Formats: sequence, structure tokens, C-alpha cells
Amino acid sequence: MAAILGGATLAALLLRPHVDATNLAMVYLLGVVAISTRCSRRISVAASFLSVAAFDFFCVPPYLTFRVSQYEYLITFAGILVVSLVISTQTALIRTQAADALEREARTGALYNLSSRLASQPRVFESAESAAQIAEELFRSRVTIFLPEDGKITFRKRTSSTLMVPRAEEPVAQWAFDHGQPAGRNTSNHSFATAIYLPLRAARSTAGVMAVTPDSRQAISTERMNFMSAFADHTGLALERTLAQSAAEESRVKMQAEELRSSLLSTVSHDLRTPLASITGAASTLRSQEDKLPPETRRELLDSISEEAERLGRLVRNLLDMTRLQSGIELRRELCPLEEIVGAVLQRIEPQLGDRKVITSLADDLPPVLVDDVLFGQALGNLLENAAKYTPAGSEIEIFAAPSDGGAIIEIRDRGPGLPPGDEHRIFAKFYRGRGEVVRGAGLGLAICRAIVEAHRGAIEAFNRPDGGAVFRIRLPLEIEP
Repeated sequence: MAAILGGATLAALLLRPHVDATNLAMVYLLGVVAISTRCSRRISVAASFLSVAAFDFFCVPPYLTFRVSQYEYLITFAGILVVSLVISTQTALIRTQAADALEREARTGALYNLSSRLASQPRVFESAESAAQIAEELFRSRVTIFLPEDGKITFRKRTSSTLMVPRAEEPVAQWAFDHGQPAGRNTSNHSFATAIYLPLRAARSTAGVMAVTPDSRQAISTERMNFMSAFADHTGLALERTLAQSAAEESRVKMQAEELRSSLLSTVSHDLRTPLASITGAASTLRSQEDKLPPETRRELLDSISEEAERLGRLVRNLLDMTRLQSGIELRRELCPLEEIVGAVLQRIEPQLGDRKVITSLADDLPPVLVDDVLFGQALGNLLENAAKYTPAGSEIEIFAAPSDGGAIIEIRDRGPGLPPGDEHRIFAKFYRGRGEVVRGAGLGLAICRAIVEAHRGAIEAFNRPDGGAVFRIRLPLEIEP
């Protein structure tokens, strides 16, 4: 202030020989404006009175005295004082309003940042940790959030690794949790505490307690306390929303498990009962009428028993394989030539293929694949068995493999009726057998294929051929074993 008034006085002295005295008052008004934009309201008011005194002392004759030769200058003094006071007051008010606006903007941004951070957290404890970190940066204080356990606040379940408040203040935090009101320092409840305990109030309940431990020399205004409470309430709502989402997800998983269990029971009971009934009926007929049946009939009954037993064995094997895959088996991956895996699979499932012609088209530059040859061979076998089920006798099934984009693609192509529209992705679901199916099965073969391929970090898809038939494509990464 002194420097600005001194500069205004020096400028007025330089202009005094050339400018009328009343015009020199503008120089001091400019000085008052400059002081008001930089200093507090009290200093601005003081500068208004000092500028009038300096104008009288240096610019109004007789100079260097507070006497005036013409009483008209008293009106000038009054006008300068009033204008200076108005300028200083309004400027200080504008500065205060601007500071308040900036502070409100910062608080709004902090709450928005809090909402954005907490929205991406899937668990309540992780959300509480994020809220505590943001609060520490915002309040410049140590912050710990305590979460309830069996309806009680315990200092064991907290966001910080170390306890930053005395353990004796646990009843204070419990009081804030039970009553939904702030407690501790700078409040009317348990003011002896070293920290401020703010309840994380939500729409239906209190989600926890936030303990803020400010510096002992740090003054806490009412406005700051209100902002802390708003921050705590915002955190409580976010924690309640996260908890509700977790509960909804658990309910959804339970519903899916129930649906899967019902589907499993209905499918397995039907698919087990049918072959068992056939085996039981054929065996009973052979036992009761063995001597009366012609050899051809006995052979047919024995073939029926053998086929149904094999079908039953495949169903049980698929169920066991799906259970193993879902429990997370460890792959025994080795570098294997793909033609050896394909040859072993074709030899194993030759009875299921019947009189269908299998054409293999494997690229010469295809390197060995790093797979579990037993599991991957099972996936290829399931795809070939599926193609044999849905294609007419005597049709062709093609096995194609080639390198592609740093990996390998393997395709099983058939000349069957193709896939119904919309079933390209659903056919890989467990127990799904398509619409209008007449082919018997539990609907687990393709689900097992997908599980095996994804365990090898690959992908599988299905689509229709333009000229008729279906294609099952497997994409595998080409990894070289060290």
C-alpha cells in the first residue's frame, strides 16, 4: 500500500505544475483501485483516507500543510473520499465473491472426482480407500475410513495400514455411527477427541465413519466443516451404491447358478434315463427270453446295449470334463505337430464319422503348436463328432489349418444344414442344443470346446458357409517354448 501511495504522490508532484489540483485527484483514485485489487477491505479503506490526506498535503495550496486556501476543496475532499470508499468496498466484495466462486468450483470438482473414482470401484473397501486418498489430498489432513462389522464400528476394519487415532476414541466413532452426527474435535459432541468423526450417511443407513485428523494449529471454519460433512455424505451414498451393486451381482450369480442347476438336473436326468432304460430293457429281454430269440435279434439287442453304454459313457465323460475345466486344471503344454493331433483324433472317432469323407488341408508352413495335446485333441474330436451328428451320411467334412497374423487358424467345415440365425454364439453355452433339435445329446460338447480353447488363450467362433454348411474356426496364438 505504501509503495502505491508513494508512486501516486510522486506522479501528482510531477504533474502539479501542469495540471489543475482537482484533476490530480484522479491519480490517487487510480492508486486506491490498485490497492483494492490486491489488498484486504480494511487496507483499502485505510488507503482511501490516506489518499485524501496526501492529496490535501501535497496537491492543494498551501502545500505541505493540511490547511486549505479555498473551502471549495472540502467538497473535492469529500467526493474523493466517498468515491474511494465505494471503489475499495466494491472491489474487495468482488474479490471475496471471486474467491468464494473458485472455492465452490474446487469443491464441486472434488466431489465430481470422488464420484468418478468411486464409480469404477467394484468393492466397498476399495471405494473407501479411494475416498480416503481423495480426502487427504483435499483436506490436507490424515484421513481414515472405518467400516462397520456386524453393525458395529471397529478400528480393525480401516482403510489405512496404521491406526492414526487413539484406540480409546473408538466409542466416539461408534457414537457418530449410531447417531448419524459429527463428533469429536470442533463439534459439540465428544469435543475432547483428537480427530473429527464424520458419519458416512447414505439414503437408508450409515455406511461407515470418516476420521479426519487436522493439524493442531489448523483452524477449522464452519464452512470447512460443512464441506467435510458434504464429502462424507457423498462418500456414504457411493458406498451404499457399491454395496447395492455387489448384492445385485451376488443375486444374479445365485440365480444363474439355480438356473444352471435346474438345467443340469433336467438335462442329465433325461439323458441318463434314456440310455439306462434302453440298456435295462434290452438286458431284461435277453435274460428272460434268451432261448426264444433268434440270433439276429440277440445281436441287435447286444448292439443296442453297447451303443447306449457308449453314449452314457460319453455323457458322464463330458460332465466330468466340464467340471475339471471349470475348476481350473493345469495345462501340460508341449510343442506338438498339428498333423499328429489330427491323425490321432481321426483314428479315435472313426466309428462316429461313419461313411463321411474327411478331407485334411494343413499348410506346409504351419509350425508346431504349444498345446496340451490330450485336451486340444478332445476339442477337435468334439467338433468332428458334432459335424458328424448334423450332416447327412456320405457328405464331406474338411479340416483346414494355416498360419494367420502371428497365430494359427483351424477350421472344421461341413456340408450340413448350417446354423439357425442367431445361434452362432449361443451354441457354445452349456446345455444348449439349438432350436428344433432332434439329435440326442446333453449340449456340452461345444461348451467343452470353448473352455479348452480359451484355456489355451485362444478363441472359437462359428458361422455359416456361403454355399451351405457350417464352419467352426479356432484361433490359437503361436507361442514358442523357451
